Amino acid sequence: MAMFGIIGGTGMYDADFLSESKEISVDTPYGKPSEPVTTGKIGQVEVVLIPRHAKGHKVNPTNVNYRANIWAMKQLGVTHILAPCAVGSLKEEIKPGDLVFSDQFIDRTTKRASTFYDKQKVCHISMAEPFCPELRKLLADAAKKLNMSFHEKGTNVVMEGPRFSTKAESELYRSWKADTINMTMVPECTLAREAEICYAPIAQVTDYDCWRDRIVTADEIINTLKANVEKTKKLLEEVIPRIPEERKCGCKTALTGAFV
Repeated sequence: MAMFGIIGGTGMYDADFLSESKEISVDTPYGKPSEPVTTGKIGQVEVVLIPRHAKGHKVNPTNVNYRANIWAMKQLGVTHILAPCAVGSLKEEIKPGDLVFSDQFIDRTTKRASTFYDKQKVCHISMAEPFCPELRKLLADAAKKLNMSFHEKGTNVVMEGPRFSTKAESELYRSWKADTINMTMVPECTLAREAEICYAPIAQVTDYDCWRDRIVTADEIINTLKANVEKTKKLLEEVIPRIPEERKCGCKTALTGAFV
């Protein structure tokens, strides 16, 4: 039976949208996840929830134990992960409050453990198409049904953080024709690919970064995010019961040919 995972982003710390929820402690070879895992249901579907930054937003993007979070999901039998996350917009037409179902990323992180295979063998995982196309389509279909403002694809720059961009950096990423920017999509998605789990981000646009000559504050982001979180919960409740157990994408065989 398929089991579905949610890695909750900024502002999405509780499991109030799950029925029959309970917390369980999980240990992994990489330590403990960000928080004790919450299991529960959306409709009749089994769901596992881990808040990425821990409850109360205590863990900064660099220090998130991405390997433990993904390993815990795999250990519990999760086959699909939906990953809400806050992003800044790098384009005028991508507005605060919109959702973006990213299809590409540009990795600007430097300090994070990014593979499960760092000792006995090397895994050259393919990331040409980094996010599950089946999940992205289902998300777009559900958002359309719910009349939400969304973008079916987009390239996301992942910066190290926890600081925000300089104006020069923001303009550089715009010159690359990137669409959004955040701090957590990598290595979370690459580890999910190594675990052969289908993974798709739900990028929640909170601001215009700093390229519009306006300083972005954490308070402003949180205020926009509160509305986005409720929207994302409705999206999850709509899309998760629609996800088929049979996987026809390449995510489930991602390790085939990855080892030299």
